[in-house]
Amino acid sequence: MQLQQRINAFVILGRFLGQFASEKTTKQIDIPHNDSFYDGMFQQLELAKSHNGWFTHENLRFACKSWSEALSEEKLQQWVSNYSIPENTPKTIAVIMAGNIPLVGFHDFLSVLITGNKVLGKLSSNDEQLLPYLSKYLMTLEPEFEEFISFTEEKLEGFDAVIATGSNNTARYFDYYFGKYPNIIRRNRNSVAVLTGDESPEQIKSLADDIFRYFGLGCRNVSKIYVPEEYNFDNFFNGMFSWKEIINNNKYINNYDYNKAVYLMSSVALLDNEFLLLKEDTSFSSPISVVFYEYYKDTSALNKKLLEAEDHIQCIVSKDHIPFGSTQTPQLDDYADGIDTIDFLLNLSK
Repeated sequence: MQLQQRINAFVILGRFLGQFASEKTTKQIDIPHNDSFYDGMFQQLELAKSHNGWFTHENLRFACKSWSEALSEEKLQQWVSNYSIPENTPKTIAVIMAGNIPLVGFHDFLSVLITGNKVLGKLSSNDEQLLPYLSKYLMTLEPEFEEFISFTEEKLEGFDAVIATGSNNTARYFDYYFGKYPNIIRRNRNSVAVLTGDESPEQIKSLADDIFRYFGLGCRNVSKIYVPEEYNFDNFFNGMFSWKEIINNNKYINNYDYNKAVYLMSSVALLDNEFLLLKEDTSFSSPISVVFYEYYKDTSALNKKLLEAEDHIQCIVSKDHIPFGSTQTPQLDDYADGIDTIDFLLNLSK
């Protein structure tokens, strides 16, 4: 199968996903095999929602929309144009996926296949409905994919390299079991925002998307903010108000109530707007419904501090880094942990 064939299949997959990107969906007649897969995709989305309470309709639609936009002909061609992708004998790549947000393992899945390799997927029990179904659609579009896509619930065997995503704890096991193979092993990371106090209301409102999208469960979600001394938190909370409806999610509000109770019983000082807690803390990883904050005096010193902590940080949102509101819509070449997945895969054949 040639590279262009693979690109063509993913472009069609993107169009297929685009049908499920908004609340009011319309079945399109010009998408191949839509009659066979359209209704089934609705069923898989419902199954995903019922299986995982964090996978709300809104978040599932957002994931479909994001991948639909990413899988355009233009973006795929631009992405692969940065590499020389030969048609070598394929390697089998074991891909161990997280399950914190919908289709979180799709980029690894795409990277393996677009480079002409075989994916042996091990899904998280929290996100096991959508990707196998989309794989069936891909294999119907391009039957040659049948030899390139497989999933297993058993012990991983017969692979040449590993891409694994998990927590710091699971990463230690990954290192132990897969350390002898070429690998990418990802650990916990969080994203931060650097505020100056001069941000516009629109920028702070966009920052709310970076904080609350997927309930803050993704490594690209902002879990901590850096603010100058004497920062006016009223502006921050005004921007957060656009996400006030999040309090209607039972799982989220249970976390908010629990964390608030624990902090108050420990006499921890908090800033609170009744659906988000701000806690002064030097750590990066905050609980659900909580954002840590830390004051800074000097921008240069802060930049040095962030550079020294780069192994813990996925994204930095600021006027000088990633724009406000864009953390959950990464480009195809925005690689997790800053590790170029395509380059890793291509080097396996050298």
